[in-house]
Amino acid sequence: VQLVESGGGLVQPGGSLRLACAAPGIAFRIYDMSWYRQAPGNQRELVASITSGGNTEFAGSVKGRFIISRDNAKKMVYLQMNSLQSEDTAIYYCNARNRKIGNYWGQGTQVTVSS
Repeated sequence: VQLVESGGGLVQPGGSLRLACAAPGIAFRIYDMSWYRQAPGNQRELVASITSGGNTEFAGSVKGRFIISRDNAKKMVYLQMNSLQSEDTAIYYCNARNRKIGNYWGQGTQVTVSS
């Protein structure tokens, strides 16, 4: 199973980026989808999640700035990141989880917030 992230890059503080994750090889609509991130020296942390039913949750540090959404027809999940800060610099990973079937990860995409 392959999850493919895209949309990372270099952005100035206060800027925006939109990450995308394609999951063509799974029965997408029955998976909970999440974005995690890992900064150098830190553990991987949950950023945002959206359940198969569309319920969302966000880490406190990104609440009000990030939006997660999904398109079941396209088998895509998105992370709209606004008002980016240097603390948001990390590798961002897409995750697909179904408790009965499996747990899958993408290869990650680098987000760097710097002036």
